[in-house]
Amino acid sequence: MKHILDELDQRRANARLGGGEKRIAAQHKRGKLTARERIELLLDSGSFEEFDTFVEHRCADFGMEANKIPGDGVVTGWGTVNGRQVFVFAKDFTVFGGSLSEAHAAKITKIQDMALKTRSPIIGLFDAGGARIQEGVAALGGYGEVFKRNVTASGVIPQISLIMGPCAGGDVYSPAMTDFIFMVRDTSYMFVTGPDVVKTVTNETVTAEELGGAKVHTSKSSVADGAFDNDVEALLQMRRLIDFLPANNQSGVPQWPSFDDGERLDASLDTLVPDNPNKPYDIKELIGKVVDEGDFFEIQAAFAGNIVTGFGRVEGRTVGIVANQPMVLAGVLDSDASRKAARFVRFCDAFEIPILTLVDVPGFLPGTAQEYGGLIKHGAKLLFAYSQATVPLVTVITRKAFGGAYDVMASKHVGGDVNYAWPTAQIAVMGAKGAVEIIFRADIDDPEKIAARTKEYEARFLSPFVAAERGYIDEVIAPRSTRKRIARALAMLRSKHVETPAKKHDNLPL
Repeated sequence: MKHILDELDQRRANARLGGGEKRIAAQHKRGKLTARERIELLLDSGSFEEFDTFVEHRCADFGMEANKIPGDGVVTGWGTVNGRQVFVFAKDFTVFGGSLSEAHAAKITKIQDMALKTRSPIIGLFDAGGARIQEGVAALGGYGEVFKRNVTASGVIPQISLIMGPCAGGDVYSPAMTDFIFMVRDTSYMFVTGPDVVKTVTNETVTAEELGGAKVHTSKSSVADGAFDNDVEALLQMRRLIDFLPANNQSGVPQWPSFDDGERLDASLDTLVPDNPNKPYDIKELIGKVVDEGDFFEIQAAFAGNIVTGFGRVEGRTVGIVANQPMVLAGVLDSDASRKAARFVRFCDAFEIPILTLVDVPGFLPGTAQEYGGLIKHGAKLLFAYSQATVPLVTVITRKAFGGAYDVMASKHVGGDVNYAWPTAQIAVMGAKGAVEIIFRADIDDPEKIAARTKEYEARFLSPFVAAERGYIDEVIAPRSTRKRIARALAMLRSKHVETPAKKHDNLPL
């Protein structure tokens, strides 16, 4: 028996070496960890259970039958993150460049199927060169099997993709269909076609970083939700993100111990909004003072900064936060902000995560660039997402809520459950100056009359009590009590249940 066990140990040792010491050294030289090192950092110590350690490809073309390595370029299995079960696959760049073969794809689909059966999150660590050319259509078929499972699992279990090296060709579409994509600066990139193909077809000369690096995808294309400086930081932040997420769409949000009093008052919030209505303030200060211990995980921080999205906790339970940011474009809604927020709202709704909306929005961004770019349809995406949401919706209007943007930002009319306003709130069709110049255009040349009319308009229409009188605002609250009111509202809404009409699916304005 001993010689059999010794052989098992030797086989395991060979498999764990991947492509060998030289290729592991080359991986480290690039500033990257190996697939197994990444899994070790991501999961709780000693919790990883590997599957298909000894799987090899079955390709017999181009001399591949003489070149087989156990694992075939991907490490798969399951483990725990802070005690909570997750499934993981990590592409191994040291083995055939992490390229996808039929056997490689079968390992991933097995893990996808098990994650779905057990209703557990799945995390993919990507560091690969695309399809294995030697296998031709078999590799392409493998991609299709992975893609189909991404779609089946969407809205059922959280799917996270972490791009930690090259991710090209067919490899990019699986991450694109997951819930979140994160990248590592300087060592990861994503593109459908690489710089050489681009040069041949369009005659553009571009580097891999310029074409599909972390900066491009976090700030321009919005493909990625965030980027980190190195592998270690990225993996530790994924552990943090998993702590915010439910295991599946029916498990409810995780509950963690909180040392922050839900009844806490914060007097500094009484002076957060400046007296000058045109002066900005940082909405992240409010977020930090509302969530437990100021812990906020922001999503897409580098894209559409005029709206802030991310996860926090209130009394130990996860809440999704959507907030206009007056520091960027005065918090106005544009196409990018609308798309960013809509996708986040839909994720939260799919996984029963309550949504807190903090409103300070002067309207939609005007101009030909926005109109030609489809602002109407993009704005409708956010309106659609909020209107469709059945999770608890708590809204706080801190200052401006003008025009159609008031309706869109989780107003009472589109399904807001509890809608609060600060005394500084201004809820109207538009700002006082613009409104008066339209209504009293005959007096436009008389500054005194216009000033008087503006003051009259502000008193009559910009007060939150006008909306409160109609029941559109449930209560005008003291800013200092915001956390307390939010915590109580969320606790009250935990049993919320909404019946929706039967349908195959909706027709989202894509």
